[in-house]
Amino acid sequence: MEVFFIVIGVLLVLGVFYFNKMVKQKQNVHEAWSGIDVQLKRRAELLPSLVEVVKGYAKHEKDVLQRVTELRSQSTAEKDDDVGARQGVEEKLSSSIGKLFAVIENYPDLKADKNFRELQNSLVEIEDTLQMARRYYNGTVRDMNILVQSFPSNVIAGMFRFQSAVFFEIENPLEKIAPKLDMGDSA
Repeated sequence: MEVFFIVIGVLLVLGVFYFNKMVKQKQNVHEAWSGIDVQLKRRAELLPSLVEVVKGYAKHEKDVLQRVTELRSQSTAEKDDDVGARQGVEEKLSSSIGKLFAVIENYPDLKADKNFRELQNSLVEIEDTLQMARRYYNGTVRDMNILVQSFPSNVIAGMFRFQSAVFFEIENPLEKIAPKLDMGDSA
């Protein structure tokens, strides 16, 4: 009888341990998502200024500018905790930003504009921070998913309805643009 109570006690301690570990990891996933969300909002807030500067130079590129503006609106309207829906919109927005920068290559005066360069540098900084936040988020999601899917924690996950989290992956359109280096005269 004593062995029975010891086994029950050990199982109870393990159950509490894994439950608390999953709660902690779930909170880590939420905290990591908020880091991504902050950077996505910063990017969304920067885009109208960028579009306005480009409009002044690239009057013939109305479709690209309009698409960026529409997707920015969709991005800010998406529910913050729906990672799948947000990922789809952000993927389209990133693609449109890439097209916008491809268009900009045709306007040397625009690339020389101080306001544009500052906005572009801010966007690059945001994209870098977003990439780091995305890696952190995906790491917490990986850890959560391992807990939810591996034994014995999967038993506790099933009992308390812990679920696997969704990874967040979008391409960085700025990575596709090769930097142009001015090496000056080498002679």
